[in-house]
Amino acid sequence: MIKQLKKWTVQMMTGANVATVIVMLLVGYSDRIHPAEHPLVSTVGMAFPILLLINLAFLLFWLIFKWTRAWVPAVGFILAYVPISIYMPINVSEAPPEGALKLVSYNVCSYGGNYKYEQGFEKVRDYLIDEKADIVCLQEDNDSWRRYCFKQYEERGLTYNDTLELCHDQTRFNCLGIHTCFPIVRREKIDYPTASNNGSVAWWLKVDKDTVIVVNNHFESCHLSQADREQYRQLLKGEVASDSVRAESQLLMVKLAEANAIRSRQIEAVCDYVSQHIMDYPVILCGDFNDNPISFSRHEMAKQLRDCFVETGRGVGLSYNQKAFSFRIDHIFCSPDITPYQCYIDTKMDASDHYPVVCWLKIGVK
Repeated sequence: MIKQLKKWTVQMMTGANVATVIVMLLVGYSDRIHPAEHPLVSTVGMAFPILLLINLAFLLFWLIFKWTRAWVPAVGFILAYVPISIYMPINVSEAPPEGALKLVSYNVCSYGGNYKYEQGFEKVRDYLIDEKADIVCLQEDNDSWRRYCFKQYEERGLTYNDTLELCHDQTRFNCLGIHTCFPIVRREKIDYPTASNNGSVAWWLKVDKDTVIVVNNHFESCHLSQADREQYRQLLKGEVASDSVRAESQLLMVKLAEANAIRSRQIEAVCDYVSQHIMDYPVILCGDFNDNPISFSRHEMAKQLRDCFVETGRGVGLSYNQKAFSFRIDHIFCSPDITPYQCYIDTKMDASDHYPVVCWLKIGVK
């Protein structure tokens, strides 16, 4: 009887593990799904780390109780190598060569200080100056119209400064900015089919003998209110009444799906802009994507650009630092004729709800 029970348990656990692997693979490769065509399905990439942990738990279980079945989760990890390497790459660090440009991309949350620092602008300004970056791309760069921000950056080595206002009314205010030591040749706003308070701007910089296009982006947010976020945290903790879990989950999924569908059109517009210029100019693209690594947004951009964190970063790289919403939603890309080095998320700088993304870029392929 006990022998039959053990056999039945092994078979049941094997079946559950196989099912987990199948779902993990479907979720891991869901970034090929267009959000405009399948909005709800396009949101499942957020569950990929949970499935990785479940499969890891199965691996530990088999190693302890029946090591001959450990091949099931092991095969799952092998088949999911591509999404795993995107979600949490492991790269050998290589020092940037002489002449490499240092780029910082940072959503500064309107210099609000993340409710930790009263002097939010000064905290961010001092950080950016200490980093000695050649190009700084800021999202929610909303303070450039006061406090003489440009003058303060200029006096500290970032000679060329520009900010474009995306929207400004009673409820919305958002700007994209660039602060750099290279001359700004021109600026172009990339038109979206749908945009409320988001946008993308291309700055053309004169870098030595090259003209480099730097595209700074702030794509569609998920529009989750503070109440939605708190509800999500309670769902994760299991603090929501059982009869409300399904309704609350569906509401959150619908909001995420709607945002994904809008964002996909914005991504395509920027990809079209890049494709028009990538053959003639080096392109650097960065910003707040408001989307996780296993997403249509990142996958579509990576079709023609190099994902700097995936190629040179290490680990999960969580760039959004709010509890229960920890994802890498800030990204840096570059054209194939640029070589990235040591891309990382600087978690020491906490004056925003995002962490800065830092990367060195050398024009020219190794």
